[in-house]
This record gives sequence, C-alpha cells and structure tokens, in this order.
Amino acid sequence: MSAVPAEAEAAGLPGWVMTFADLMTLLMCFYVLMLSFSEMDVAKFKELAGSVQNAFGVQNEIEVKTMPRGTSIIAREFSPGRPEPTAVNTVRQFTINSNMNTLDVGSAERIKELEELERQERMARELAEALRQKLEDEIANGNLLVREDDADVVIQILEQDSFASGEADVQSDFVPALGSIGNVVADLPNAIIVSGHTDNVPISRGRFRSNWDLSAARAASVAHALLENGVDPQRIMITGHADTQPRTDNDNPENRARNRRIDITLLPTQERHESWVEVAAGPSDAAEAIGEP
Repeated sequence: MSAVPAEAEAAGLPGWVMTFADLMTLLMCFYVLMLSFSEMDVAKFKELAGSVQNAFGVQNEIEVKTMPRGTSIIAREFSPGRPEPTAVNTVRQFTINSNMNTLDVGSAERIKELEELERQERMARELAEALRQKLEDEIANGNLLVREDDADVVIQILEQDSFASGEADVQSDFVPALGSIGNVVADLPNAIIVSGHTDNVPISRGRFRSNWDLSAARAASVAHALLENGVDPQRIMITGHADTQPRTDNDNPENRARNRRIDITLLPTQERHESWVEVAAGPSDAAEAIGEP
C-alpha cells in the first residue's frame, strides 16, 4: 500500500496575528481615551499644527509626467487642480512655502470666535449674579426673575401684580419694582430690548385688536417707566411678540401665566444697538440709491 499523504497545512494567517491585532486595537483605544481627557492649549496647538504641516506636507515643487488620476470613489469626486502654464513642456504641482509655520486661517478665526463667546458668556453670568443681588427683594416677592440667555441677560417681569388682564397700564403696586429695575440698568452700558409676550388666548374685547397690540403696548409701558428712571432712550428698543415665543406650552392656566411676561434683555455691548440705527437709516439710503426726490 502507498503511504498516506501528510495532512495539508491549514491555509490562512498564523494564530498569533489575531492576538497582535487585538493588542494594537486596545492600545489605540487607550491613546484615544487619553487624548479625549486632555485639554487644548491654543498656543501649543498652533505650534504643533505648523510643525505637523511642515513635516508631512509636500513642501517643494514636484515634477510629474502626467496629471494625477484618482482610482477610488473619493478621488473620482474631486478633480486635480488646473496646472499653471510653464515655459518648458512639463507639468508641475505647487505647494506652500516650507519656511512658513502657520495654522489654517479658518481654524484660527474659529478659535478667536469661541474665546470671544466664552468671554461674553462669563460676563453675562457675572452681570446676572449682580442683578440678582440688587433685585433680591423683587425676586423674593415673585414679581420678576433674572436669567441668562447665552451672552444676554434677561430680567423677566411676570404678569403677577404687574398688569391687569387685557390691559397695558402698569398697576400702581408694581411701579416701585419698575423703579428699582430702572435705577439698576440706568448705570449699565448695555443696549436694552424690552419685549412683550402673551398667551395664546385671543382678545375678544377692549381697545386692543389682538395680542400683538397688547404685547407691544405693555412693552412700551415698561420702556416709559425705565425712561422715567434715567435710562438713556438711545439704548432702548421695543418689540411685541404676542404668543409666538412661549416659554412653555399653553395647555393649562399655570403655563399660560408663565408665558404672559415682559422681558428686559441686556445685550452684551452697544454694538448691536448701533445696527438698529443703521437699519433705521436704511430706507432713506435706498431712496437716494434709486434717485427718489
């Protein structure tokens, strides 16, 4: 009888490869986790980004015989740049100057925007805390509250004891509270938006045609009270929103009472107030542009 042939060796990679792959995967996850816990230093990030850009980027002119052609789906979606004409019959690709240590301009601008936003939000928290201390009696009585809205600070006047139902005149019991608010904000440089808000119950009688009229009239009454307490009129803008910006659903009497309010919004600076003046001047500028006499 002929000898039985030896069993063919099993095809595929050796068994230790799987163990090695698992180890590499775990090491990668570990370093990613360590990186996620780290904090970014902007100065070091700029220096590192410039170094990496110079280390791995193509820094010199590279002569090629033909235009590069993509062979993958991503490469087919993005065509190569148009070559610049040269005196000789060659095609060259040009890259950045290797002597410049720079960070991408978009990233640098984005970092500056984030730093400015963080600064404004920090100032808003400090201002809100100072207002809570100065208006603690009115807040304790349930007449108003102070909240932060990103970089803005909002003094929210609740309807309780401030306005009668369907009316825009400030009730006499609430006048001292408005005086306290006026005295506090008169010394601040911030531009101010006084906005009126109502619930979704339509007006059926009275001198107001709709909740739009009522919300704007109530905002105007509060603005007049601020002016009487020394607030510069150039700092104030009045808006009426009716029931378009509720704080909660208008599904029960308690929530509707929360939505009936006046918001006194303190903007971070007077820059946006200057834009109001530009908007107000817009129609006359447009008339001049079209030659209207």
